[in-house]
Amino acid sequence: MSEIADRAGAVLTIDLDAVVANWRLLAKRMRRGARCAAVVKADAYGLGADRVAPALRAAGCNRFFVATIDEGAALRPLLPGAEIFVLSGPYRHTEGDFVEHGLVPVLNSPEQIDDWAAFARARGSRTPAALHLDTGMSRLGLSHGQAEAVAESTATLAAIQPILVMSHLACADLPEHPLNRRQLAAFTAARALFPGVEGSLAASSGLFLGEEWHADWGRPGAALYGVQPRPDRPNPMAHVVRLEGRIIQVRDVDAGDTVGYGATHRVADRGKLAVVAVGYADGLFRSLSSRWHGFVGGVRVPLVGRVSMDLIIFDVSGLPGETARPGALIELLGPGNTIDEMGMAAATIGYEVLTSLGRRYCRRYLGGPAG
Repeated sequence: MSEIADRAGAVLTIDLDAVVANWRLLAKRMRRGARCAAVVKADAYGLGADRVAPALRAAGCNRFFVATIDEGAALRPLLPGAEIFVLSGPYRHTEGDFVEHGLVPVLNSPEQIDDWAAFARARGSRTPAALHLDTGMSRLGLSHGQAEAVAESTATLAAIQPILVMSHLACADLPEHPLNRRQLAAFTAARALFPGVEGSLAASSGLFLGEEWHADWGRPGAALYGVQPRPDRPNPMAHVVRLEGRIIQVRDVDAGDTVGYGATHRVADRGKLAVVAVGYADGLFRSLSSRWHGFVGGVRVPLVGRVSMDLIIFDVSGLPGETARPGALIELLGPGNTIDEMGMAAATIGYEVLTSLGRRYCRRYLGGPAG
């Protein structure tokens, strides 16, 4: 790993023990009797589901959510004995893949329910599934009327075994938003149609709304990876990722020199610039041009000029001696410049920052089952 890191343009360090600590913190804050799952879709939000999910499994997590069949199939051999739910549900004629890989579909529409029921009848076995209820997001899920129709259909319930009813909050990161309570009421009413079936409503931010929203299962995702679940409060989650970019060249500049594409930055005084081997091809958004910063030896240095495909430039004029030198690393993400802060600077959110982290980085994992 050290040789690979030495030749890499950037190093992304992922702290698996911090992911586990975040899961334990969220599990502990849930109401008595409720349990905590983990959302590891989109390759564990870009951090490597093949490393993150086994670390969580070793810590005691036994229920996981992914977005697609292929994500679930890839994780199945790594998570023996764990439940894996697929949020997109089955596309027609893919039902057999769920059984083959031991996956549980989340059924989002009457059409998916009809197809899953037909599949269960054909195999002669009542087959488990989760039911997704739309309680106000107008995205995936059954309306209340559609849920009533399922609950009243003895033929459907003779084929499908609902093991979870779930919904998703639209405004959980806005605690005072009135839709939170309206969705809770709608979920409570719809869930009553399926007595004895466990429920799940709250994801990362929803777990901070209060115990009323916790139901039987929490489904945290982004908070596991250090994203702030409550923008109005200090972040309780441990920092998970650190990104460091390598300096390729340090160059002297004079007052009046321009920097990068479009000459959008003009140097005010004589100084030094460090050219770093990271760009928008690595997920460092172009919208961060002249709006981000790094740290060298604990000293903050501004990003100047436009982000290009493979390179960014920092003004290192204020650094002493040879602190900034070719081969040295500049911290681009870390405790002093967080995922959420980068999201704000790029006019997006921490979720997109995480899932955009590039594949060219040398990835270094700390902790975990083999750590």
